Amino acid sequence: MADKKATRESYGQALTELGEKYDFLVLDADLAAATKTGMFKKKFPERFFDCGIAEGNMISVAAGIATTGKVVFASSFAMFAAGRAFEQVRNSIGYPHLNVKIGATHAGITVGEDGATHQCNEDIALMRTIPGMTIINPSDAGEAYAAVEAAINFYGPVYLRFGRFAVPNLTAEMPDYKFEIGKGVTMRDGSDVTIVATGYMVHLALEAAEILAAEGISARVLNIHTIKPLDSELIVKAARETGAIVTAEEHNVIGGLGSAVAEAVCEAAPVSVLRVGVEDRFGKSGKVPELLSEYGLTTENIVAKAKAAIAMKK
Repeated sequence: MADKKATRESYGQALTELGEKYDFLVLDADLAAATKTGMFKKKFPERFFDCGIAEGNMISVAAGIATTGKVVFASSFAMFAAGRAFEQVRNSIGYPHLNVKIGATHAGITVGEDGATHQCNEDIALMRTIPGMTIINPSDAGEAYAAVEAAINFYGPVYLRFGRFAVPNLTAEMPDYKFEIGKGVTMRDGSDVTIVATGYMVHLALEAAEILAAEGISARVLNIHTIKPLDSELIVKAARETGAIVTAEEHNVIGGLGSAVAEAVCEAAPVSVLRVGVEDRFGKSGKVPELLSEYGLTTENIVAKAKAAIAMKK
């Protein structure tokens, strides 16, 4: 398996290295050490602004900067960037469609011991409701880096979702890999069932496909790094060709990837869609492996759901 690295680490690295190539500003809400924007601050102190523990104000400052023509990143934990600052994101960035990039770190259950107040499993659902908002949830460090550069060159509001827990750098092993906003990536081909995964769950989806293959079941694995706009064409094609879908996400099963995929498939190619994700619960403090097991974010659960989806075809 590839080397592991947290996507938040790659976020900080990307900002710092791409700061040489592009002219942009970075804001943070007194969390620069955790969000890794401190790396950018150290190299470009004149282009970094700490807005303090005031995420709503930070988003408003970012909106003001964007009106001058500058690209600006506003960073905080996902719970605060999407939750606490939702009104400002909606009204000050979304409504006027400003060129602000929200770097949201520490998303999902894998925040671990920080517990329910910091484990944001609702942010994708919240951001999906904002018209014109682009949502990117990278699966690994390489994809996270590419997503940051793509966001810089993309006009409009972008919500970038990063994790605290290290993940395998899968895309480094794909010589033909290309990141493109709005386009999913076929990580593995298959004909019996399609596993549509995003973020942290992509490497578990690939592990599940390996287990299924050993049992004679052919699973296609799609990496949907851009949840909005969704690559409906790729997903619908998979639905038609495999006849069954399982979604996997480190997010509430309500309003996230599973909901988006079900909506797309229901309209164009109705097949069974079973979801792996947080089953409408709040998180809790604990070690990451134990939390993943308790909340069903496991390879074994993906395998079980894949078999159940296939059985529903008969």
